[in-house]
Amino acid sequence: MPSREKLNILVAEAAESNITVLKRAAGYCDVDCELHFARDGEEVLDALAQRSKFRVMPTPDLILVNIYLPKINGLEVLRKVKADDSIRRIPVVILTPTEREEDMISAYDSGATSYMLSPVNPEEFKRLTQTVHDYWKLIRKHPDLGARRKPE
Repeated sequence: MPSREKLNILVAEAAESNITVLKRAAGYCDVDCELHFARDGEEVLDALAQRSKFRVMPTPDLILVNIYLPKINGLEVLRKVKADDSIRRIPVVILTPTEREEDMISAYDSGATSYMLSPVNPEEFKRLTQTVHDYWKLIRKHPDLGARRKPE
């Protein structure tokens, strides 16, 4: 597997204020990461399939999804990711502005790796990226554990 220098994170977020917070939080990370943004659920699916404006985007190492995305909500995006054998092993963290128990249960039942309140503070983001980076290093040693692109 080729060596990658950056952790690629797909962020599905519609609110500009939350995007600003996430960009700022990424600046405090010890892990070198690159954020790619999708503004709604359809864009997330386009990014994961490398369609439309996301044709050259690398496969993400982590997906952060706001549960309340326009067009296709975050839970449905999560379900689609976990149903696709080529990308189901990518960690998906659900971001939400509320602590609704039913949303949390639905997220974990659908395969979420974690559930975090947004906006994410820099320390939370730093811990999250370090955990994913450690996971990513394991995958580099065992490529069959990570995401696989479907043959075209």
